[in-house]
Amino acid sequence: MSHDPLMDQLDQLMAADTDGLLDMPEEPRPVTELDRLVRAFGEINNFYAEHGHEPSPDTLSIAERKLGARLTGIRASEQKIAELLEHDVHGLLQQQPAPQSLDELMASDSLGLVDDPTGLLDTSTLPTRKSPEEDGGERAVRVKAKDFEAYAQHFSAKHAGLADGSWALTKFTGESSIREGRFFVINGVMCFVADVKEPQISRGETKPRLRVVFENGTESAMYRESLSNRLYETGGQALTRTTMSGDEIGDADEETGYLYILKSLSEHPDIRSLDNLYKIGFTRGTVDARIAGAEKSPTYLMAPVEVVASYKAYNLRPSALEHLLHRVFAAARLDATVVNRAGGSVSATEWFVVPLPIIDKAIELILSGEIVDYVYNPSVGDLVRR
Repeated sequence: MSHDPLMDQLDQLMAADTDGLLDMPEEPRPVTELDRLVRAFGEINNFYAEHGHEPSPDTLSIAERKLGARLTGIRASEQKIAELLEHDVHGLLQQQPAPQSLDELMASDSLGLVDDPTGLLDTSTLPTRKSPEEDGGERAVRVKAKDFEAYAQHFSAKHAGLADGSWALTKFTGESSIREGRFFVINGVMCFVADVKEPQISRGETKPRLRVVFENGTESAMYRESLSNRLYETGGQALTRTTMSGDEIGDADEETGYLYILKSLSEHPDIRSLDNLYKIGFTRGTVDARIAGAEKSPTYLMAPVEVVASYKAYNLRPSALEHLLHRVFAAARLDATVVNRAGGSVSATEWFVVPLPIIDKAIELILSGEIVDYVYNPSVGDLVRR
């Protein structure tokens, strides 16, 4: 026992603390990169458990596409695979050896997918596929790309992205995935869809024609259907982002909401004179609740609005998504000041003079993760690479 009564009392209190009430709490362990990786992979496991299949990086569902891109990125990194093997409860990271012979293929067909007891796979009685010449169509040939230097840096950037894992080669998913600005690989040669020309019915055209630039310095004016067929026939692949820019779209597991596009129903002559005027906004609640009383709010130009489109976004940071779209369309932002009901002046900052198809195109580029490379150029009326 000490000569200090206060210390003696403190010793007695600590000795009597059988429940550990006076114990110092342990400091929380800092979250590591591995912790974040395991949590991210856990979301992929949860998706597989709920839906029975792995998430696709090419779907139009924002949430599934993000998980699919994440899985593609993990599979592209041997280090990440090694760190996650003990958490791979569904075998998503296990590489299956390819059959080395027809016998191995048949032996591994436990579900009978290769069986053909009804002869459904017998194509001997089907008409042979006609070549473009037989169909009377124009066969697309490759010619020297006249402005290839403008595209060379993009091919170099994509190869660098494949090397560092920010881009990956994924399975070609169909003709609908062929859009302007996308990269594909045919027979080991990377190509870029530089332009998509919709058919002019008045000229008897029925198929969209592309301008496809190849990394070997050539280009071809082929039909979109023809490119799709070539990709299928050769086992071609698409380039897909493995991650989206964290500082622009981010990762927020709980934040949900709607990205919406509105059209003003204002009777004001200055507003009515503006074609292609749309508001791009975000709300955590329903869009209908957000626009209730629009005619009383300067945010909506003191007038009713019409909902043109809305996109539900979850497992992302939708507010950051909204800011990203605003940056893309900054050059087309409406510079307007609205007088509110109290007589004060308020700036309307979320209205843009942009054709609706261009806004839809931007949404598609968000889904593919490529929006970070584009801005809207009012002079050409289209999205252009930065």
